[in-house]
Amino acid sequence: MEKNIDQIDLNLLQELQKEATLSQRDLAERVGLSQNACWRRLKALNEAGVLRGSTARIAREKLGLNLVVFVMLRTRHHSAEWLQAFRRHVLTIPEVVDFHRIGGDYDYQLKVVTQDMASYDKVYQRLIEKVELDSVTSYFAMEAIAEGRPLPL
Repeated sequence: MEKNIDQIDLNLLQELQKEATLSQRDLAERVGLSQNACWRRLKALNEAGVLRGSTARIAREKLGLNLVVFVMLRTRHHSAEWLQAFRRHVLTIPEVVDFHRIGGDYDYQLKVVTQDMASYDKVYQRLIEKVELDSVTSYFAMEAIAEGRPLPL
């Protein structure tokens, strides 16, 4: 379903990015809609796939998840079969929170969130156990200046 996004929809999305737990009444008030109109628009945004559920933003450091690693991968393999197996394998590793195929010097970028260097080493061992990679380069974040920012709507 194709959905034309207007300014009211953008306003709804901006408010939801700030606070997804707003009541429908409060959300409607913030964007200047009736509750029914707000509900219809949210339903249409969900059906169009613009909204993909809602999640909680968690302070990872409060749970001991103090290490963020950006892993840059290069491969010599570019077949559809290899890519499918690689994607399946990486998606089984819960510490990989972001996974992108990229252009440039590397082929893939992963964002790994874990407790410490020893737990990252376990992730690394798991990453390389089932698929052949040409190179794996890890960059360790020293400080999160901005993380999980809203989309620029």
